[in-house]
Amino acid sequence: MGSHSDGTPHQSGTVATTGTTEMERFPDPGLPPHRPRLTDIDEKAAKRAERQVVLLFLISVLGSVLFFVGYFGIQIDGAPKYDVTDPSGSRALQVQNLLLGLGIALGMFGIGIGVVHWARTLMPDHELVESRHAVRTEEQRADAQEILTTIYDESGIKRRPLLRNTLIGAAVVAPLPFVGLLKDLGPTDLDVLKHTLWDEGVRLVRDPSGTPIKASDVTLGSTFHVVPENLAQIGHNEGYLDEKAKAVVLLMRLDPDSVNVSPERQDWNVDGIFAYSKVCTHVGCPVALYEQQTHHLLCPCHQSTFDLTNECEVIFGPAARPLPQLPITVDAEGYLVARGDFTEPVGPTYSQRGTHVEEMQGEAN
Repeated sequence: MGSHSDGTPHQSGTVATTGTTEMERFPDPGLPPHRPRLTDIDEKAAKRAERQVVLLFLISVLGSVLFFVGYFGIQIDGAPKYDVTDPSGSRALQVQNLLLGLGIALGMFGIGIGVVHWARTLMPDHELVESRHAVRTEEQRADAQEILTTIYDESGIKRRPLLRNTLIGAAVVAPLPFVGLLKDLGPTDLDVLKHTLWDEGVRLVRDPSGTPIKASDVTLGSTFHVVPENLAQIGHNEGYLDEKAKAVVLLMRLDPDSVNVSPERQDWNVDGIFAYSKVCTHVGCPVALYEQQTHHLLCPCHQSTFDLTNECEVIFGPAARPLPQLPITVDAEGYLVARGDFTEPVGPTYSQRGTHVEEMQGEAN
């Protein structure tokens, strides 16, 4: 702390000012000097880097091919798919899974690391400072186009056709494994969706205990998760999970006076006991939420909502059609049994569904 000649104190180290403008406290350091890379000054190093990038792109293509070899080349249909204790089935699955995983990994790794290595070794790396401003005038748009053209030229695609071609090849082949995986989203033969294990006289049993259900066991507001009794006769290596996924049913009892029933479905319920497919007609999620007060069934995946009092018609959500109803009755011992199979395919809507509905209704008649 010091003082002026008139005795007033002043602060040491302050920045002098002129009027209301304060002088800059620090000078602009600017950009550091550009340090060229080895590939910038040595053509042999640049060629070596180019070959490395090409090799990485080829590894990506090889990985995609390896995926298809494992996916289509190894047949496991004849082996017990779920019984991993079987030596032949276990080895086939292990080899296939190894090829699938390794193929996808190499496909993504090769193209990703290749692009990064290309940018770090061959593309120009000089620093550039440009003020940001809105592109509005034709002149500014032309400047932007010129910048894009410069980037294209500096990438070396024109001067290095081998890099360009291998990149295009890797980029085209890399997504194909994911397209191939679409095959596993559902059966290629849609006829398998036409029929389930339900048939005339098949008892409704609790899932997972497998105990049969009497009509007297189902009280107003109660809900049962149900499967066909004959499901227990199918082994896990014989399609148990596939058959269960198609045949699962929700069983509920409502006041008959509160339900609107079509004339052709008058005998499909037992004193207000209704059975509907548990498979959502949107994308096949399990419809497992029941609102007892509103008599609504909800799918937790995408919130499709079905009204039990109106034959499970869709009242909210993306589902396109009601849940299929399973016709039921009681046997001589009072147990609930199916009157037959569903009269329409269960699960999501698909293009050939209309034809299958007509065929199934014809078979039922």
